[in-house]
Order: sequence, then C-alpha cells, then structure tokens
Amino acid sequence: MGLSLTAPGISTSGLMMLDSMPDLPPMAAPPSLPRQQRRYNRILEVAAGFARKGLQSVTLSEVAAQANVPLGTLYRYFPSATHLMLALYRHQLGELKTGTGPGTVRIHALSGVAMEIFHMRVMQPAVEQCLSQGVYLKDRDTTGLLREIDSLAERAVTAVCGDAAVARVLLPTVSGLVQSVRCRRLSLFEAEEDLKKACTLLMPAPRLARNSA
Repeated sequence: MGLSLTAPGISTSGLMMLDSMPDLPPMAAPPSLPRQQRRYNRILEVAAGFARKGLQSVTLSEVAAQANVPLGTLYRYFPSATHLMLALYRHQLGELKTGTGPGTVRIHALSGVAMEIFHMRVMQPAVEQCLSQGVYLKDRDTTGLLREIDSLAERAVTAVCGDAAVARVLLPTVSGLVQSVRCRRLSLFEAEEDLKKACTLLMPAPRLARNSA
C-alpha cells in the first residue's frame, strides 16, 4: 500500500514535495484516556468527510473547527494534512470487518475485503494521494504510518485467505486498479470486475474446497 519511489502513479513533483516537507513536530501517539479517545475519534470522523476531496482541500483549521477541538490539539496528533489522512486510513483498516467465521466461503470473504480496501481508496482521493505519493523517508512519522498501513492491510487479507503470499500479490493489484480508475484507463465497474477475477485466480476451486472443509 505504501509505494516505492519507482511505483506507477507517483509523480516527480509529488516526490519532491514530500522530500522537501519542512520538519514538523513529532506526531503524538493515539490517546489512551477515554475522554481524549473520544476527541481523537471525533477528529477522524470529521476527517473522513474531507478525505472525499483532494488533499489540497484538507485544511486542518477547518477540521478542528468542525470537530470542535482546539487547533493545537489537532496539530499535536496530526502535524500535517498528510498525517491526518494516513492516520484516518490506518483507523479504517483497523476497523475493517474480515467476515471470517464458521461456514465462511473464503473466496467471497477475500473478494469482500479486497473490494472494501479498493473502494476506500477510490472514494477518498485525499487518502489515495497520500498513499500513492508515500515514500519511506528515514525518521519521518509518515514512514511509520505507511508501515502500519501495509501491515494492517496485509493482516486483513491474510485473515480471510489464510496465506500472506496472497495478500502480497493482491494488495499491489488493488493499488494498480485504483490508479487505473483515477487515470480513467478503466471504469469503476471494469476495475471491480478485474478485482473479483484476481481474487478467484488467487483462490482457485481445489484450494477453496480444502480451506472450506
């Protein structure tokens, strides 16, 4: 999900922008006290509305005002709009329902989780911009966020297919399909159909029968 410097869809200007970001105060860890947790979650709920726009439209002062929290509090947890969008996506992945359980057909569960991740990225342009421009820079909070996102996404897919190798193949496929939709090389419907086919290929019938037994 966090992409390398040579991954498709990352513009040179985007890399320069991230590489030249001014030093920011360190990002505070999510709070543990209930009252602070409610405030933190309220910020993320408001941020979800901004995520449907482009990253340039995410204004931290407006997020703070709508969440009814002091701007200083928001900055403590999210020093930039990029931090906020990546933290939002991290939270969403953590809340993702995998649909596992007795009687679950793994191919349907895999397709469901993959489709959830795909739609979260397509429908939240601000989040997708942060992911597609994400670079692992040393000593940056954003690098930690990207690694957490990678881990959570892989864990969610592995939970329903039982194979981390499937997750490592499927998640880059999701990234490619999201970029194809954004660049209008594929329609949303075409990308969804391709994703379903990818899930079927990764979980063929004989293996599916063994896992469902």
